Amino acid sequence: QVHMVESGGGSALAGGSLRLSCAASGVIDSNYGMGWFRQAPGKGREEVATIDSKGRTTYADSVKDRFTISKDIAKNTLYLQMNSLKPEDTAIYYCAADLATWRVVIGRPRHWGQGTQVTVSS
Repeated sequence: QVHMVESGGGSALAGGSLRLSCAASGVIDSNYGMGWFRQAPGKGREEVATIDSKGRTTYADSVKDRFTISKDIAKNTLYLQMNSLKPEDTAIYYCAADLATWRVVIGRPRHWGQGTQVTVSS
């Protein structure tokens, strides 16, 4: 079983920073691909960033150069450092994982956290 719990969400001013964490447990290991997704009210789910077993990363154009995805294997934790926040970053953020890394890349991972709210105001 894979269990994932996000934390670190909250409120920030535009231009500020937040750091999201996703604690993973269960059968997940370094072979899993992982990623962060977000969904704003009335909008579809957006892939924010992914990281594969080799540490290779991808970013949505909307967050590239502002957000950084990383993982701490020893702590079984995924992170999303969010800098230069914008109001349009407001959304519920979800971490996700799948042994088939390609499923994460295409936005269809099979294991999800419960989400954490991020609200950015001007």
